[in-house]
Amino acid sequence: MTSTSTASSAEGLASVGPRATRRSPRADAADGTPAERPGRRRRRSGEGVLVRYAFIAPAVLYLLLFYGYPIVKNVVMSFQAYDFSTFFNGSAPFVGLDNYATALSNPIFLKALANTGLFTVGSIIGQFVIGLGLSLYFRRHFPLSGVLRSLLLLPWLLPMIVSAAVWRWILEQDSGILNRFLESIGLISAPIGWLTSSDTALIAVIMVNIWLGIPFNVALLYSGLQAIPEELYEAGQLDGATGWKSFRHITLPLLRPVVSVVLLLGVIYTIKVLDLIIGLTGGGPANATQTLATRSYELSFLEFDFGQGAALSNVLILIALLFSVVYLRANARAAKNG
Repeated sequence: MTSTSTASSAEGLASVGPRATRRSPRADAADGTPAERPGRRRRRSGEGVLVRYAFIAPAVLYLLLFYGYPIVKNVVMSFQAYDFSTFFNGSAPFVGLDNYATALSNPIFLKALANTGLFTVGSIIGQFVIGLGLSLYFRRHFPLSGVLRSLLLLPWLLPMIVSAAVWRWILEQDSGILNRFLESIGLISAPIGWLTSSDTALIAVIMVNIWLGIPFNVALLYSGLQAIPEELYEAGQLDGATGWKSFRHITLPLLRPVVSVVLLLGVIYTIKVLDLIIGLTGGGPANATQTLATRSYELSFLEFDFGQGAALSNVLILIALLFSVVYLRANARAAKNG
């Protein structure tokens, strides 16, 4: 009787055991807390995606409103006969590529294109060379170096139109402080028309733009130099790499990423400079300082031919975009080849 009941009890436990040891789908956790259902998990992940999109939505909306719409509107306007009367009657007929053909065939376009190239190349070379020299100089710690670096940023912090007004006074032919200084030390015998002569106006504008761009170059190049470990220079000295050799084989290769950023941003910024030239010369004399940016401004806001002005500004955007693509690809190829 006892053996029979024991056997039956064992069989009963064997039959009940697998069911009793099955875990409830809601008791997955080690502490016995119920696990999340798949539906709730999907709902929470969907809420997380919505939260992420909600955070970036203001930035996307800002870019679309203040960058996307103006670019699209400018492109559309360049294919329309958009002038001052359009603001009253709302009529802007489609003219195709006529605005581009008229703007590019104008003799002033070639002059403005050449001036844009000279202005950009001259400014970038001057800013980069002087900025790199000052960065290397400030890398050596000396008393008041931090104060001097801070003062060097002042031209960059001033509004462009204020800098243009100050430099216009400095470069004034009759009462300008620059001519008076050069006369006092005997370098010139008669005042130079820095901004009124077609021979010197572009040089003067380039000189002022170099002065304005030096702080930007110093700030970025100096930060790049600070990131180069001193141990590399010490190891180079042991191998005889000092002076120019140290600069060529250590500084320049490690500074290449920063140099790429400085040159790219510098060209994009310089190629579209408008307020400085307007404040100094207004594009004159005799279109000697006329650039694509100032010519686009004249067409749009002085001649009220917004269609041609938009077409010329799109040409300027394409030039900057083409340079950026070519420069980045060439730089990437050079970095890959070592």
